[in-house]
Amino acid sequence: MTHTRLLSRRTTLQLGAGALAGGLAMPSILRAATKEIVIGGPAGAAKYFNADLFPLVEKKLDVKILYEGTNSLTNLQKMQADRASPKMSVVIMDDPVMLPAAAEGLITPMSISAVPNLGKLVNGAVHRDGMWANYQKPWAGIAYSTKRMPTAPANWTDLWDPKFVQKVIVPSLQNTEGFWTLLAAAHIETGKPFQEAQYEIDAAFRKLKSLKPNLLNVYTNAPQAINLLEQGEAWMIGGQFSAYTLIRKADGSPIDLAVPAGAGFAMPSGIAKVTGAPAGGLADTVIDTILSPEAQSLLAAKAFVAPTNPAATTPAGFPDSASLFAPDWAFFAKERAGWVDRWIKEMS
Repeated sequence: MTHTRLLSRRTTLQLGAGALAGGLAMPSILRAATKEIVIGGPAGAAKYFNADLFPLVEKKLDVKILYEGTNSLTNLQKMQADRASPKMSVVIMDDPVMLPAAAEGLITPMSISAVPNLGKLVNGAVHRDGMWANYQKPWAGIAYSTKRMPTAPANWTDLWDPKFVQKVIVPSLQNTEGFWTLLAAAHIETGKPFQEAQYEIDAAFRKLKSLKPNLLNVYTNAPQAINLLEQGEAWMIGGQFSAYTLIRKADGSPIDLAVPAGAGFAMPSGIAKVTGAPAGGLADTVIDTILSPEAQSLLAAKAFVAPTNPAATTPAGFPDSASLFAPDWAFFAKERAGWVDRWIKEMS
C-alpha cells in the first residue's frame, strides 16, 4: 500500500492548497522536472552532437535535448506537415534548405537581444536579418579508404578512373552533399571554373551518367555509406564532409578525407528557430549556447568544422576557408527539386 493511499480524505483536506503551495507535498519532484526541447538535424552529425555538443548544452541549461536526425529535406517536410502544431523547436539544416524554409515561413527571425552570440559571428554567418545563422562550416572533398588506397585521390577525375569499377559511392541529390559530385562533373565536362560550371547542369548530368560503371552505391544515409568505406567495400565517397569523415578517422577508422588542390568546397551549416516553436524561449537560449565560443571550440576540436564565432579556438591543420569554393545556394535551392527528379530517372 502506498503512502498516497494511506492519506484519508480528511488528511488531504487538512493539508489543503496552502500546504501544497508551501512545498510539503512532492515539491522536489515538481522542481526537478527537466525541460525538454526537440531539435531536428542531420543524421550524419548525430554522433558528435550526442557525444559532445548536446551534453554541454544540457549541463549548462539543465535541459533534455531530443534529437531527430535525418537529412535536411526530410526535416523540411516534417516542418511543412507540422506547420499548425510544430514538434521541433530548433532545426539544423544546410543553407540551401533554409532558403525554402524561410520562404514558407517555417522558421522565424532571431534577435540579438534573445540570442546575444548572434551579433558576435563572422561576417556573412547571419542570414536574412537573423532568420538563420551558420553555427559551423565543414569542408567537403573525397573520402577514401586508406586500407585500399595508400595514396590519396588527387583529383575529382579519380572517381571516373576505370580501375575503380564498383568501388565508388556518391550521395543522392536528396542529400545536400550530393551537389559536390554534380558540380565536379560539370567542371570536368566543360573545363570551366566552378563559378561558371555550377550552372552547366546538362553537362553535369552527361558526365555523371558516365560514372555509373564505377558506382557501388548511391546513398541517402551517410552513416551507412561511411560504414562501407570503413569496411573497405567502397574505396571512395565523392563529396564527403570533414565532419563525417575525420571524426571516424580520429576514432581509428582506416579512412581519410582528400581535398583536391583548388577543388575543395565549403558547406555552411545553419541553425534556426522554428515558427511557433513549442519551447520558444528555450529555443533562443539553446541556439545562443551553440553559437557560444565554448560550444564552437568544442565542435571544431571534436567534429572537424570551422567555427563561426571568432572567439572560438581552431585546431592546427584546418584548410584555409578562403580557398574553398562556396556555390550559388539560391540557384541550387531553386533548381534542386527538378535535379532530384532527373537524378532518379537518369542515374537509376
